[in-house]
Amino acid sequence: MHPETRWDLPPGRMVTSDEGEGDVQPLWLSEGSAAIELWTRMHAEHARSGLWPLLLDSLDPNDGEFRPWGSGEVFPEQMSSSASHDSVGLLARWWDTYTAVDEDDMLDAGRRLAVTTPFGQTWPGLAPSRATTTHPDQLAAGFAQAFLADRPQTRLGLVAAASGAEALTAAGWTGPCNYDNDTAKFSAVVRDWEHRFGARVVAVGFSTLHLSVAAPPAGEHEALLVAAEHLAFCPDNIRQGSGPCTLPAYAERITDAHRWDFWWD
Repeated sequence: MHPETRWDLPPGRMVTSDEGEGDVQPLWLSEGSAAIELWTRMHAEHARSGLWPLLLDSLDPNDGEFRPWGSGEVFPEQMSSSASHDSVGLLARWWDTYTAVDEDDMLDAGRRLAVTTPFGQTWPGLAPSRATTTHPDQLAAGFAQAFLADRPQTRLGLVAAASGAEALTAAGWTGPCNYDNDTAKFSAVVRDWEHRFGARVVAVGFSTLHLSVAAPPAGEHEALLVAAEHLAFCPDNIRQGSGPCTLPAYAERITDAHRWDFWWD
């Protein structure tokens, strides 16, 4: 994929994965900062081009490498297929892992159970789907504009993928690698959120992920269920987030919120 020749793009280059013989080039990266007009055009043309536009952030915008994208720290060769994973089973297994307590360390057990109140160690199941009143792609465009205004150093990435969820795996992104090296598992969950909540992958950083959400949870119980999914998907969001580190506090923050931001330590 060398999209400059077909899509009238600004200067950029294909990113070569650090792994292998230099023949794997999972994404195109703009040389300069992304422009909202170009992101909007490429997003609208995705069905025709097959290229999903990502706003790409870096670990340190001042280091010159624009990691992980510019440095080639992307590893699509290591990923499985998201189609081989079931989001329901993944979230339930992750929940069991991250809520497990050490019975010999009662202080740790108390802290972990306090975080997951009111569910404790019991996986509560998925939140129900919600109907969208806002078009998911229109909402994504508004979020992209706001993201670029806040992070003007962001660049544009183009990935051959059927959706934003699939683009994470196709690009070889390894943001959650401290928890699992196979990004396809996370893509499977995001793909489910695309269907249930009208989520769209808008921006990705070294270890961050930013989604627009057309149909966020509206009530306390729904928000608690979504918060449980988020804890299973990205424990650091709640355990190391700002404010009280509990599901109810986190659920309050995401109620009616049209963006979900994730960060893995």
